[in-house]
Amino acid sequence: MAKRKVDTENRGFQTRWESEYMFTKVAGKPVCLLCGESVAVLKEYNLRRHYETKHADKNKNMDMEQRLQKAEELKRGLKSRQALFKKAKSQGQAAVKASFILAEEIAKSARPFTEGDFIKNCMIKVCDEVCPEKRQLFLNVSLSRNTIAERVDQLSINLKEQLVKKGKYFIAYSLAVDESTDISDIAQLSIFIRGVDSSLSVTEEFLALRPMHGTTTGHDLYEEVSRCVNEMELPWEKLVGLTTDGAPAMCGHRSGLVAKIREKMQEENATGELTAYHCIIHQEALCGKALKMEHVMSIITRTVNFIRAKGLNHRQFKAFLTELETEHGDLPYHTEVRWLSQGKVLQRCFELREEICLFLDSKGKDTTQLRDEMFLCEMAFLCDITSHLNAINLQLQGRDRVISDMYSTVKAFKTKLTLWETQMRKENLSHFPSCQTMKEKLSTSAFPSTQLADKIGMLTTDFRRRFADFEAQKSRLELLGNPFAVDVESSPPNLQMELIDLQYNDALREKYAAVGAAEFARFLPGTMPQLRIQAAQTLSMFGSTYLCEQLFSLMNLNKTSHRSRLTAEHLHSILRISSAQSLTPNIDELVEKMGHHQVSPSTSNK
Repeated sequence: MAKRKVDTENRGFQTRWESEYMFTKVAGKPVCLLCGESVAVLKEYNLRRHYETKHADKNKNMDMEQRLQKAEELKRGLKSRQALFKKAKSQGQAAVKASFILAEEIAKSARPFTEGDFIKNCMIKVCDEVCPEKRQLFLNVSLSRNTIAERVDQLSINLKEQLVKKGKYFIAYSLAVDESTDISDIAQLSIFIRGVDSSLSVTEEFLALRPMHGTTTGHDLYEEVSRCVNEMELPWEKLVGLTTDGAPAMCGHRSGLVAKIREKMQEENATGELTAYHCIIHQEALCGKALKMEHVMSIITRTVNFIRAKGLNHRQFKAFLTELETEHGDLPYHTEVRWLSQGKVLQRCFELREEICLFLDSKGKDTTQLRDEMFLCEMAFLCDITSHLNAINLQLQGRDRVISDMYSTVKAFKTKLTLWETQMRKENLSHFPSCQTMKEKLSTSAFPSTQLADKIGMLTTDFRRRFADFEAQKSRLELLGNPFAVDVESSPPNLQMELIDLQYNDALREKYAAVGAAEFARFLPGTMPQLRIQAAQTLSMFGSTYLCEQLFSLMNLNKTSHRSRLTAEHLHSILRISSAQSLTPNIDELVEKMGHHQVSPSTSNK
């Protein structure tokens, strides 16, 4: 015989039991109004037995009306206590949520964890003036150093869990990897992931920052990257691209990171081939060295250092410019690591060339080189061409950049170089304003247009050489950039039939014109599965290691000489929070998990 299940018998609580047995219904269970005990099974016999054995003497002299009044009074008291408990619970949760919100803001602003105490003191002082009756609510918000450290770690773990969940739906993903050194001389390996799911939505997020205390060989790098991929539970066969800074440890043919990952993919029987790229932005910056005009830059750097290195010279130079009422009041420094600074220094030095010579003359310095007409022509050219290189550099920077768009930007610049070379040979300086200025001021010698045109030719050649790996992927990149212009016959056989259907679909052609290349891939119908997979693979590729470089800037903001003891775990958590793009911490979920209990703080070094 089957066992009876009381939950399925639909027994209902009867109102008369409130006055007869002093019971009420709370959350589906009968609760005694006199002692607060609950009865497991909702049966009149159980309620009557509880009342007669424990409370019969208390109300035996009351009539029915008095019993009803007593029951109502007890119910009001119970509801009052429940409301008080709910309010206390709500206030406790609000205090915990507030600590999470402030911890997130502290992490994003690169502030030390001890800032929590300072913020709380400010909050209390404001509260005392604005709403003193709510002082206790603000005091309940825990913002101690250990609490902030704990909250930051919890927020980071929540973001990682979200990324792991998203990663399970990636049909293609790529990695961007770069390495730098922090203030403590610890090598830090930055890894970002760019994944695409079946709906062709792109997720571009920070994967990990791995400290490397020993060597940084290709094998060491591979071990760290491999560990990250396995922790994310990502299948190796879905890895499409790997973008690096081009260092030998990254790109070595035998023992570099790229070679090791290709070996791993072969071991895993991955059918796809890994496409490895050298960061487009880094390549573009290196192309500038093909001009071989270091002699010009060295003179400029030496001049700027003479003015800026000594405080007295610098103050006198600024006063000198103020006296002359020049447009600019100072000279910027040039830093080799900061590529864009060279263009700014050159532009300012060219505009202040006469004032600089006058100042150096007053200091007894030789200005023969700075006044030489050939040097000034080369300086003007370097100023203009660096300005053009900086412009393309800025175009290539940023998040969520599609590699096909970046490739198109590089192609357009190569075409511009060809045009500039032709125009320079004809002494057409339309796109070189500084050169135009110098040509108008030349006294005797002619402007060296042929020599400078050769420089542009050298730059063009170097661009073609450095971007040869992107040229090899031209058909794949153009397929995403403009599938309607792709030659079907030269396309892979598995795409040809779908390409024909696509190119003769007027509705899809109109959609492409409306939303653009990057968004159009999401509108490819399910009847074109091969095109969707191809689009997913291309969308997942990184064109540069810009995100890694940006992360290193955040790392240097957080791990300073004043916070050099910041642990690797806490640095990792801070960077995951501050670099998150499409993911946001689910604070409500974290508060719900914690309930109203305090989480025990962990010790940390800040």
